[in-house]
Amino acid sequence: MARIHARRKGKSSSTKPYRTENPGWVPISGTEIEDLIVRLSKEGKSTSEIGIILRDQYGVPSTKLATSKKITKILKENKVEFKLPEDLTNLIKKAVNLSDHLKENPKDLHNKRSLHLTEQKIRRMVRYYQKTDVLPPDWEYSLKTAKLLVD
Repeated sequence: MARIHARRKGKSSSTKPYRTENPGWVPISGTEIEDLIVRLSKEGKSTSEIGIILRDQYGVPSTKLATSKKITKILKENKVEFKLPEDLTNLIKKAVNLSDHLKENPKDLHNKRSLHLTEQKIRRMVRYYQKTDVLPPDWEYSLKTAKLLVD
């Protein structure tokens, strides 16, 4: 598989172990995990932060094996949703930080290129989320609206 913005091939290094069922040593049941996910999301945690907390503090290796649902599906069933998907939000934050940096350092060509690449990733992701009906079809990205979304 080739990289998006580099002219070389990438190599995947690590893979998760193949499991089909929840390990017996998991201390929490599936319903307790779902309650924890809803409670943590109401505290303002993102989906990746919820997964890390469940792994590190509660000893849950995989919510999908324990509940047979992903974290986002559990949140949708309990009607707790975010405005934007988490990966898109992280890219928008990165673009806003890069644009702020470029205002102070206008001759920084490396970061200017990085901003262009990041904005193109955002546009590609927006197209994908519009096709899958996660975002409305008239949603558009611009740096002015991105700064409002991040703040």
